Amino acid sequence: MSVLAQVVPFERPPIDWHAVAPELTLLAFGALLTLADAIWLERGRRFTAPLAGIGLLAAMIPVVTLAIDGADRSLFGGAYVVDNFALVMKALFLLSGYVVVLLSTNYIGEGDYWENEYYGMLVSSILGMIVMASARDLISIFVALELLSIPAYLMATWRKRDLRSNEAGLKYYLMGVFASAVMLYGMSLLYGIAGSSILSEIGEVVNGPDGESTVAAMAVVFVIAGFAFKVSAVPFHTWAPDTYEGAPTPVTAFLAVASKAAGFVALVQLVFVGFWGRDDIYEPLMWALAAASMTIGNLIALRQTNIVRMMAYSGIASAGYIMAPLAVAGESAAAADESLRAVVTYLVIYAAMNLGVFGVILAMARKTRSAEISSFAGAFQYAPGLTVAMTIFLMALAGIPPLGGWWAKFVVFRALVVPGTVSGYILAAVAAVNSVIAIYYYLSVLRTMWADDAPDGDVTPIRVPASLAAAMALTAFATVAFGVMPRIVDNVSDVTLLVGVGG
Repeated sequence: MSVLAQVVPFERPPIDWHAVAPELTLLAFGALLTLADAIWLERGRRFTAPLAGIGLLAAMIPVVTLAIDGADRSLFGGAYVVDNFALVMKALFLLSGYVVVLLSTNYIGEGDYWENEYYGMLVSSILGMIVMASARDLISIFVALELLSIPAYLMATWRKRDLRSNEAGLKYYLMGVFASAVMLYGMSLLYGIAGSSILSEIGEVVNGPDGESTVAAMAVVFVIAGFAFKVSAVPFHTWAPDTYEGAPTPVTAFLAVASKAAGFVALVQLVFVGFWGRDDIYEPLMWALAAASMTIGNLIALRQTNIVRMMAYSGIASAGYIMAPLAVAGESAAAADESLRAVVTYLVIYAAMNLGVFGVILAMARKTRSAEISSFAGAFQYAPGLTVAMTIFLMALAGIPPLGGWWAKFVVFRALVVPGTVSGYILAAVAAVNSVIAIYYYLSVLRTMWADDAPDGDVTPIRVPASLAAAMALTAFATVAFGVMPRIVDNVSDVTLLVGVGG
């Protein structure tokens, strides 16, 4: 028999085209952005932002139709899953990306910073995030992580003539590469133990007798450490303040919300699908990361004079709040359900609050040309609408009812006390103390805006572009609605993770 006769013909695995329609839609619009740049060059500037926004909204259509259908879908032997958790996260990424496009429209195009490639990179990074939402396989998780990270590295250093922007991108890149190496080492150990890269199959091995080894414990720790960098958890947070301050403000908003959420999506999938039975390993690690992130983030935020750096440390503290429910997720099935709901709820509400804050910072900077908190003095005298908007967002971040932040923190506290463990109660107490600390620095910004006099008596009104005003209006509406009617986000966050494999 000839060699050619022994070759087995390749058969394409069955593909559910409806399940991957959001990814294909975003990929198509990314290709259109590239073509527009290649064909029209500088003349294509006026089309790139609207095209990116339309692409993100168009990708929402199959997300909605999949949600209406309601069926869980599993592709490639369980390596790629579309369940209600994945759909909620994809919707969050797409809508957050659309708000970032609105924030970028009258910023990236100013002066030397207009580049057609910016929106292509933004869409590419969001494509990586929606792939991450469905990834249940180590390879697809890593590919999604790199797809969302590499454009973000370039976007962080977009202001090429600004040394701080160059420093921001370089620090983000170098720390990201180091974290990826650590994570890959852990993934290689997991593959060596389980003989498979699919999370559900890894879970069967890691949660069984073969997972009791030291190698398995090292693998879990290394993988979690790699993603802890992505969510800027202490002690992997050192890149965040300098990167947030040096990157263009819309990019900072993108990193603070969408990129952070993508990291948590990966952590949730790894914990609930791959590691859930090894709570003796990940629960103490998550407890330490959450407590350290909340405490160190809030304490350092107290001393910041730059509002972007303050928001960076506030984001580090928020990473601790989001991570806290994972510290008790392995106690029981009920605890796992509450933890998953708490993480999803906090991510959804946090996106609205945080994007709104950066929208106000962008609008204020059109007059102040500075992110120093002192430059916001007397804002109520010349920008009462922006001052009220900032009050809504910062009070929500502080967790003050009836704004959305109170519900986000409430579900975290509920998830911590449901298992009835001592460690859960202690972590809830740590979170409560840190919530009180956070109120101080949020209110200090509001006091400056409401009570202090404007510098040099300049009360010239700020002209806010329509796209920026629309972004702030959308996020303010969501922040208020989530607090007044928490049932909205509670229904959205009532999700489950599909663990089983299948065609």
